[in-house]
Amino acid sequence: MNLKNVDLVVIGSGPGGYAAAFRASDLGQKVLLVEKDPVLGGVCLNRGCIPSKALLHISKVINEADHLSECGVKFEKPEINIDAMREYKDKIVSRLNGGISQMAKLRKVETLQGEASFISETELVVKLNDEETKVSFINCIIASGSSSSLIPGLPKNNSNILTSKTALELDSIPPTLLVVGGGIIGLELGQVYASLGSKVTVVEYLPSLVPGADSDIIKPLQRKLNKQFERILLSSKVVNVSETQQDQLSVQIEDKNGVKEHTFDKILISVGRTPNIDCLNLQNTNVELDEAGFIKVNEYQKTTVNSIYAIGDIVGNPMLAHKATYQGKIAAEVISGHPAVYDVKTVPSVVYTDPEVAWAGITEKEAKENEIPYEKGEFPWAASGKALILNASQGKTKILFNPENKQVIGVGIVGPSAGDIISEAMLAIEMGSDAEDIGLTMHPHPTLGETMAAAAEVFTGSITDLYIPSKK
Repeated sequence: MNLKNVDLVVIGSGPGGYAAAFRASDLGQKVLLVEKDPVLGGVCLNRGCIPSKALLHISKVINEADHLSECGVKFEKPEINIDAMREYKDKIVSRLNGGISQMAKLRKVETLQGEASFISETELVVKLNDEETKVSFINCIIASGSSSSLIPGLPKNNSNILTSKTALELDSIPPTLLVVGGGIIGLELGQVYASLGSKVTVVEYLPSLVPGADSDIIKPLQRKLNKQFERILLSSKVVNVSETQQDQLSVQIEDKNGVKEHTFDKILISVGRTPNIDCLNLQNTNVELDEAGFIKVNEYQKTTVNSIYAIGDIVGNPMLAHKATYQGKIAAEVISGHPAVYDVKTVPSVVYTDPEVAWAGITEKEAKENEIPYEKGEFPWAASGKALILNASQGKTKILFNPENKQVIGVGIVGPSAGDIISEAMLAIEMGSDAEDIGLTMHPHPTLGETMAAAAEVFTGSITDLYIPSKK
């Protein structure tokens, strides 16, 4: 058995893990970064955020080409080369992989492939095939991430049942695809496959798509998906899946009217994610889990064991890469003796569909359910020149304000580049900006970003791009 002694060992090289390792190294720690996969980057880079956005870019271009025919520019029907698309996606992933590996070398962060499990609160073992390495550490950061959840009763070892990982491998385009789960991942990948020619059906257990967002923000997206998808079945659930002799899948779907049987070529399961806990052997430590199976941490990302920290998906929702990165830097700085604390007012969420949907802070739905007082300013993108140019007149920017001090408490946006615009909303929320701060900030014209200022001006009554009757 090989032996290593380090100041800090980080388990997992996803966005949170490598950020923690690199930041700790910059602050003088001797760092070992452990990753079970042959390449660094974790799920987000290799099997999630980056490859899915690469494919979504292709999807959006296909849709934009259709719109341009209305503008006098007509393209031939796109010829889909699956192998070339996969190569394009893989090339981007490989380039980013290489960048992370190079940064690790430059920072003298040692990397070790294998699966890590705890022996004690200051020791762990890393196993790869028949080789074992024992690691003694002063501190450890767990950043092992999460895996796709499945639904019970699925046929085992059936290649026609996809997860977010296998759906991104793009071996073929199925004539029919069932997406189980109407959340972010399901809608993003569903739209990709629909753009490439699949007839897509979405089944969602809840009565709305993307339940975390306000319904008015989701509506423009749903209108688009109603045209792109074969069916969207809300308040429905899959009760049984069986194999057919034609190498298809027979699916029983239940709604308020009973059970109907449908046949699909492939099924994509996107019903959430499960923390990667089991392999860690946490029973050899006093690290505690919450009722949902996530690791308990305090505001310093410290677990119930002083030498062990945890970040990212493993500590609970929201399971987002940018949250993991933020927490990773916090943990690294705390371990290195620097003043740092995870104290954010909100975490932004983005659906990278066409149109994009983004929100941050308190949603209108949350405000109503929790009786949080609010006022709002809304700007319809039908009054935005840039939105009209981009065929995005269905878009909207909505800002919620505290009625007393007029500070921003929540923002919802639907339309192209919503995921970029939401950064201004995040800054406004974190800085305690009020309606006048945003409205009086000069925004460039014509842009989609100026809809933030316009929504604030609607609220203050100073808008000139719309006629708002005065309140008497």
